[in-house]
Amino acid sequence: MDNILEMKGICKRFGDMTALKDADLTLKKGHILSLVGGNGAGKSTLMKILTGVYTKDSGEVFLDGKSVSFNSYDEASQAGIRMIFQEFSLIPTLTVYENVFLSNEKKNKLRLLDKGTMIRKTRELLKMLGMDIDPEAIVGSLSVGYCQMVEIAKALSKDAKILVLDEPTASLSDNEVNILFQTISRLKSQDVSMIYISHRMNEILEISDDVVILRDGEVVADERADELTIPDIISFILGDSVEKSFVWVPRKNPPSEELMLEADCLKINGIEEAVSFNLKKGEVLGIAGLMGSGRTEILQALFGMRKYESGTIKINGEIIDVRKVKDAIKAGIALVPENRRTEGLVLQHSVKENTILPVLDYLKSFLTVSEKKADVLVTEKVAGLNVKTDSIHKIISLLSGGNQQKVVLAKWLASDPKVLLLDEPTAGIDIGAKGEITEIIRGFADAGNSVIIVSSELVELMAVCDRILIVFKGRVTGELDRKEIASEEVLQHAIQG
Repeated sequence: MDNILEMKGICKRFGDMTALKDADLTLKKGHILSLVGGNGAGKSTLMKILTGVYTKDSGEVFLDGKSVSFNSYDEASQAGIRMIFQEFSLIPTLTVYENVFLSNEKKNKLRLLDKGTMIRKTRELLKMLGMDIDPEAIVGSLSVGYCQMVEIAKALSKDAKILVLDEPTASLSDNEVNILFQTISRLKSQDVSMIYISHRMNEILEISDDVVILRDGEVVADERADELTIPDIISFILGDSVEKSFVWVPRKNPPSEELMLEADCLKINGIEEAVSFNLKKGEVLGIAGLMGSGRTEILQALFGMRKYESGTIKINGEIIDVRKVKDAIKAGIALVPENRRTEGLVLQHSVKENTILPVLDYLKSFLTVSEKKADVLVTEKVAGLNVKTDSIHKIISLLSGGNQQKVVLAKWLASDPKVLLLDEPTAGIDIGAKGEITEIIRGFADAGNSVIIVSSELVELMAVCDRILIVFKGRVTGELDRKEIASEEVLQHAIQG
């Protein structure tokens, strides 16, 4: 089997931090290679070197047997290497064909835009992917799954030999995942080679031919996918770490019988029925339900992001009027949103600037923010949550997904909340970071605070929650004490009704 790509002995340092140490990766033509690793293992750095975003300190890269070195993303793209990022690069107000040929527009003999050719070629690309999407449709009107296909068509319009897919299923429904996998299989049959980055173990084993696993910047496994199991992968990722985070353990400080929060007959915009429930002091309460059941809407209403027409919210027995986010923060409520990059962070700002956003008033000295107090606070939170960064002044977009999520947590923990609302807190992050975030949740609740967590990962809910509510169209249809849940199947049955 011909090797289309070889990366040999790749090393990269950022100051005193070693990001990659003698990392090797070999991709065969027409193969799918999954690149796997924990939080800060070096996956993103290795791919940024491949795509010309970073320059390597040492090592060699061979494309089709020839030594190459890319100094920009455009150079890598011209050589046939394209990366499809977790966050789409599409412009929602443009059409499908305009996005596909953005910066690569086709022109006629008069040097005018050749709309007909671009529409025809876009239709051909989408047909090759098995998609019946109108090339003249506005991208903003498409589902997330279709946007993913437009991204792939855009990459193929520039004759991509190698596609790097970064967490491609993170925002997709099960049906959209199936469509994506069919598309990937179709591309594989056409000898397109792919590097697939995902934290979903079952996907890795289903879609991959080969698996390369990184830990602390070094390759610790390079195996055929059919020779690996999920426990094998977890063992390689965590090394000597013992994976206790996803096993239920009795709480050090069980929840109190006192109520921290009460929602009574809340009629929330976007939900058909009113919702009522309570949250005890020191409790981790899970909310489970099917897509569209109202889980996210409930959290948004409690945090002042979504209006409610009637009903009451109480904190410590006192009614609070939550009409704006400021009202919720004042009452001691914090929300870690589902989409950290669009709702939880300011990507062009630093770790420090993101962390201090909710506590600017606390950090003020006269009319300006005390940089000394801010540095102390952020340094303490970064260390306490084990955020891997070489500086608190580093731009947040340069951190891995798991570290970004921990900064969102740090930001809200800095505000000293009583109630922490978590919407899919471990989506798109690795197994190691998931374990760390689970421990953070447990520690927060053990200190007498309360947590409401929405998650599609039932194992996660079972590991950390004291009680789980089942919701359907906003109405609580069931309630399970953790001791009543013997297996994931029991919880799944309750959700399905």
